[in-house]
Amino acid sequence: MEKIEILNIHILSIHTRELLENLHEGVLVTPNLDHLVKLQEDRLFYEAYKKADWIICDSQILYFLSNILEHPFHKAIAGSSFFRDFYEFHKDDDDCRIFILGGRQGVAEMAMGHINKRLGKRRIVGTHSPSFHINEAESHTIADIINRTGANVVLVGLGAPKQEKWIFRYKHLMPNVKIWMALGATIDFEAGTLKRAPAFCRKIGMEWFYRFLLEPRRLFRRYFIDDIKFFYYFARQLLGIYKNPWRDK
Repeated sequence: MEKIEILNIHILSIHTRELLENLHEGVLVTPNLDHLVKLQEDRLFYEAYKKADWIICDSQILYFLSNILEHPFHKAIAGSSFFRDFYEFHKDDDDCRIFILGGRQGVAEMAMGHINKRLGKRRIVGTHSPSFHINEAESHTIADIINRTGANVVLVGLGAPKQEKWIFRYKHLMPNVKIWMALGATIDFEAGTLKRAPAFCRKIGMEWFYRFLLEPRRLFRRYFIDDIKFFYYFARQLLGIYKNPWRDK
């Protein structure tokens, strides 16, 4: 599978169908501009990303920018869209048992109810909404809960970089889980507590702005201060002067 280097990670260039047919195990992460900036500043986040098995372009903006490079991405695969594609692809697969970890109290349960009703099958076998600051003891409790459900796929929606770090720190406690997906706000979208942007907004790379309009106080700093730094780093890559801050450390 073709990989494209953006700053200090290699991102798969892949179609949704190909990903669905080949995703049998491993950790899936979905980089966007915010992740790529954090990967320059957070070494533990970078180390988690380097261990991931499936690094998928989540951002339409990244997709557009990749056309400047020699080999652009085939397409952007939004993590939230992919999760729906995934459970619909496995609708009749009785060996697919999904656990949802994350979201505010009650939200994951709502998502489970909506998904299972939509499928007419019990593909989501359990949920848990952890405290904001998950400690060691709670993480072990979560592992026990997941193990008891028999889940072999876990969606973790704790927000980046927390969700990626948590997966790699604790996944060894859940050996029966074959697929891990770090997918941020997906739980809220599936529960209906947060609306996704209209399709035309997503297609032109403006989903971020739609989300900003819904949550301006929470997202202003991310989109208009932190993420702007990506374009500086990307310009350095185009000029051949970008350096991975963690390469020699």
